[in-house]
Amino acid sequence: MNLTAPGPAAPAVPLRRSRRIRKTRATMPPTMPPQKDDIQDTWSFLEQGINGVMLKLEEGVDMKTYMALYTAVHDFCTSQKAAGHSGGLQAHRGAHLLGEELYNLLGQYLSKHLHHVFEASETHTEEALLGFYIREWDRYTTAAKYINHLFRYLNRHWVRREIDEGKKNIYDVYTLHLVKWREDFFKNVQEKVMSAVLNLVEKQRNGDTIEQSQIKSIVDSFVSLGLDENDSTKSTLEVYRQFFEKPFIDATRVYYENESRQFVAENSVVEYMKKAESRLDEEKARVGLYLHTDITKRLTETCLDVLVTAHSPLLRDEFQVLLDNDRQEDLARMYRLLSRIKDGLDPLRSKFEKHVRDAGLAAVLKVGADGDNFEPKLYVDALLQVHSRYQMLVNAAFAGESEFVRSLDNACREFVNRNSICKTSSSKSPELLARYTDSLLKKGSKATEESELEEMLTQIMTVFKYIEDKDVFQKFYSKMLAKRLVHVSSVSDDAETSMISKLKEACGFEYTNKLQRMFQDIQISKDLNASYRDWQEKILDDEDRRKMVDPHFQILGTGFWPLNPPSTEFIPPTEIVKTAERFQHFYFDKHSGRKLTWLWQLCKGEMKANYIKNTKVPYTFQVSTYQMGILLLYNEHDSLEYDEIQKATKLLPEILEPNMGLLLKAKVLLASPDGAKPAPGVSFTLNHNFKHKKVKVNLNLQIKSEQKNEADDTHKTIEEDRKLLLQSAIVRIMKSRKTMKHVQLVQEVIQQVKARFPPKVPDIKKNIEALMEKDYIERLDNDELAYIA
Repeated sequence: MNLTAPGPAAPAVPLRRSRRIRKTRATMPPTMPPQKDDIQDTWSFLEQGINGVMLKLEEGVDMKTYMALYTAVHDFCTSQKAAGHSGGLQAHRGAHLLGEELYNLLGQYLSKHLHHVFEASETHTEEALLGFYIREWDRYTTAAKYINHLFRYLNRHWVRREIDEGKKNIYDVYTLHLVKWREDFFKNVQEKVMSAVLNLVEKQRNGDTIEQSQIKSIVDSFVSLGLDENDSTKSTLEVYRQFFEKPFIDATRVYYENESRQFVAENSVVEYMKKAESRLDEEKARVGLYLHTDITKRLTETCLDVLVTAHSPLLRDEFQVLLDNDRQEDLARMYRLLSRIKDGLDPLRSKFEKHVRDAGLAAVLKVGADGDNFEPKLYVDALLQVHSRYQMLVNAAFAGESEFVRSLDNACREFVNRNSICKTSSSKSPELLARYTDSLLKKGSKATEESELEEMLTQIMTVFKYIEDKDVFQKFYSKMLAKRLVHVSSVSDDAETSMISKLKEACGFEYTNKLQRMFQDIQISKDLNASYRDWQEKILDDEDRRKMVDPHFQILGTGFWPLNPPSTEFIPPTEIVKTAERFQHFYFDKHSGRKLTWLWQLCKGEMKANYIKNTKVPYTFQVSTYQMGILLLYNEHDSLEYDEIQKATKLLPEILEPNMGLLLKAKVLLASPDGAKPAPGVSFTLNHNFKHKKVKVNLNLQIKSEQKNEADDTHKTIEEDRKLLLQSAIVRIMKSRKTMKHVQLVQEVIQQVKARFPPKVPDIKKNIEALMEKDYIERLDNDELAYIA
């Protein structure tokens, strides 16, 4: 016989093999089994057995009684009367009716039993009521499993058939027990039970120790009572949600509303945040201790609503105070709390962005307090210090959250490009950054270790990221790189390559293409000089080699180097002319059809001063080619007038006078009358008593006026390049679109060139007009433009 039944798996029924009869409150079943088809006789027999299970479960049922009870159910359901005599529909209805009677009698018994349980519960309150409820629940559900096992034949046949036919309110016997408990007992006591549960939870929230297992058992029973009315084999959480979760959530809201209101009135905002964070952690732990996981979302939302959202204005008001005092730990706590509510962080991000911007502007204002007399390093360091400080704050307090990173970037972009130093020129920041980079990459840089220099270059790129006028940086950087390469003054090729790689990564190949070609030219020039020395050895005799200058030539491609031809006529010294002509002869033999333009303003050399008295080792003067041309005149003359020097060198006064001024300042030359500045009518002689601390004396110093002129020329070049860039972008867009609205064209141009510089709308319009004049585009009706093929 198959003994399985619907509902929970039947537990092992406690059976007694002893014949000894134990004393019970219920009358044990008679020794004779009931009549098969007599419902009263059968139910009387079964009721006594059910009483024995329900009231004295712990004492068990002997095997003979168990088999008699099981057989009574089986025999009644299969009796002749139940089956009927005529078969067909009549037989089916007979089985249906007798099964229903037995089922209904069991239901009535359970209702009566639960009525007595309810009466007993009335004598208990609070924790005693919880203990009583749990004990009765455990006894009742355990007995239900045994009784379900006894009635499994009814489950398997009559109950199954009724359910299959779509009958409502028909359940397997175990589920019937749960339904009766819910309807006849649970609904009568659930308010008192929940009140006791909520009192226990409140005690725990107040710091008292409670019996958590009681609440866990109550929760489990509430969950078990959730039955699917359409499918008795399934369960729902409706009972739990209605009778436990809802009152629990409501009580939680009231408790924390009262507590938070009082706590805020008596404590600081920081202490409140600690309290709120602690309470949120407690409630999260409470779910794992004795609540059902289904409550997690609603409980969390309720606690956040009461503890955080309700007090969010107060928290946000404190944010600026915490920022001003650099309270990272408290800022992190505020971030963790407000990040958990909708739009909780938006006002903080705005305040943070303004705070960082103000900090950056203040740092720059401090650097520029003395006017323009400050080193680029001071300016860049001020920018980096502000960024570094708040970058650390974002990572530590705001978990590196992308929106706070965006706020930081917005603030840095603002104070890097628009500050007190940039008022005179919006391109001041990229120019100063380029100058600082130049100072790092020149020989004599304070960065002693390669790793230290690499770190500084990385920091340079941090500021570069925020620079809007990246074309300005490119122009200044390329000019300074050109000088470092020409004068062989780079701290190392590796450092130069590293910087170019960083720029390429940030802005692409096109941005650094010319810079890389400059490096290639230097390498080609090294090979060319080696070939020239070999060639020279073959054609010169010993006397010529003894007299010749030791030269080094650099051949620089016109299209890649940001260098201009000399701005003045110049007659080089004879010694240099011979060497230059010899190299030209060598070069043109190798490369016919090329043209060489000598950049005298960038040439330099060393001269030995053999004329100076009272010195054991002759001084070596490091001079520009112009200075060399001036000093070599004194091999033939003891004294020279200003006009004579100018006539011999052909240098313009604006070039000659500053170079003469450097020689006078160093006291290599002496003016007559004494103290006179270079000018017509003044004569100059060599200082035979020249003294200096160093044997090598650098006279090739940059003149401030030259530096200013270079900067002005660079800015003019930038403006011209921008015009060409805008016009090429306009033509490129119009060529692909053919026709386009004026407004749309302007927006498209802005999108295309903003990576290089932020274009101004009036400038775009001017260049559109310029292209119209050149017949690249024409204006149509309705503010439309068309490309002219």
